[in-house]
Amino acid sequence: MKLYSFPSAPNPRRVLIFAAEKQLQIEVVNIDLRGGETKRPEFLQKNPSGKIPVLELVDGTCIAETVAICRYLESLAPEPNLFGRDALEIALIEAHHRHIEFELHTNIGAAWVNGPIVAAAGLVEPIEAQRLRGAGLTRKYYQRMDKELAERSFVAGERFTVADISALCMIDFAAAMVDLQPDSSLEHLWAWHERVSQRANVNN
Repeated sequence: MKLYSFPSAPNPRRVLIFAAEKQLQIEVVNIDLRGGETKRPEFLQKNPSGKIPVLELVDGTCIAETVAICRYLESLAPEPNLFGRDALEIALIEAHHRHIEFELHTNIGAAWVNGPIVAAAGLVEPIEAQRLRGAGLTRKYYQRMDKELAERSFVAGERFTVADISALCMIDFAAAMVDLQPDSSLEHLWAWHERVSQRANVNN
């Protein structure tokens, strides 16, 4: 299997951590994201949306979208389970994971797309109001996470799951690339961050 990726991009990192937890070997193919490689016809045949990550199987079949790829990997290697073991846990993990994707990822993405790095690349015309709104909503979500993590050890419960992988990758990206590091006063969020960052597969 090949994963089309780009260094420092959070979504391919989500897949790579997930695969490492499963002890699955995936060849990484880094592409020229800044040079527009994902918009070229040969890549669009793999993913018409022109985005990464994309998982290419041995027979040439391509799977796009981070969660779809992770669900495929979970089917290949059911243990350690990361999406839920029974009906209730599956539903709870899914709910928390969707919150992370739609309420955290989306707002970090808005701050990133309308920020100075993307603007300097000439990829979009930045809208300052959207950057400020994304940044503000991200910081509010960090506060929410801190309160929730005061009551449980991980994002979706008392064990490490796909929701933790997604939250960690986007928070690390936000801190490094969007100037949106969580405030130092959010002690429960930072304690969680330290716990998950110490996992052997997180920084492979």
